[in-house]
Amino acid sequence: MRKVAVVLAALLLITAGGLGIFLLTAKDPRYTAQELLALGAYRQYDDLIIAASKRYGTEPELIKAVIWRESRFRPGMVGGQGERGLMQITEGAASDWAKAEKIETFVPTDLFDPKVNIEAGTWYLTRAMSHWSAKDDPIPFALAEYNAGRTRVNRWVKDSGQGPTANAEDLQTAMDFPTTKGYVSTIVQRLAFYRDRGEFSQ
Repeated sequence: MRKVAVVLAALLLITAGGLGIFLLTAKDPRYTAQELLALGAYRQYDDLIIAASKRYGTEPELIKAVIWRESRFRPGMVGGQGERGLMQITEGAASDWAKAEKIETFVPTDLFDPKVNIEAGTWYLTRAMSHWSAKDDPIPFALAEYNAGRTRVNRWVKDSGQGPTANAEDLQTAMDFPTTKGYVSTIVQRLAFYRDRGEFSQ
């Protein structure tokens, strides 16, 4: 049955012009037939992710996990608050990135360009990681900031009753935004999945 599913996936990929991707991955046991169908978009931005990872020093698996959660790899996505692109960047965050990188020609619509979006999002995520680097696990703190802003994370740290010594578990308990709590949890789980699968080790 599994062989039949893989063959069907191959035929669909060929029809869509995805033969090259299939030939590279069809014998790879890490991928299900369903995942093979989506590999065109799923793998399309890996080179940009790796480049941004090297530039800013943030793990590529984490960048990809954020993209997966924010847009499911759809570069034209627009959020409810005007967030744009793969990593759902706000105009404010993008302006901070452009200023830090001395990009004078930046306009918000540039965020629909996958390269620009991934660079801006990775810069913003890296800045958050750096701010929380003294924590036992900076990732949940950085993801909470990415989703809800630093002011709210600072409040949650304070509300945890642990002050500066608050750890990732304390943060999770203190968060009173269910959406942010779920956001952090799903990305952390996806990150673990990518690490276990060796997403960028091939």
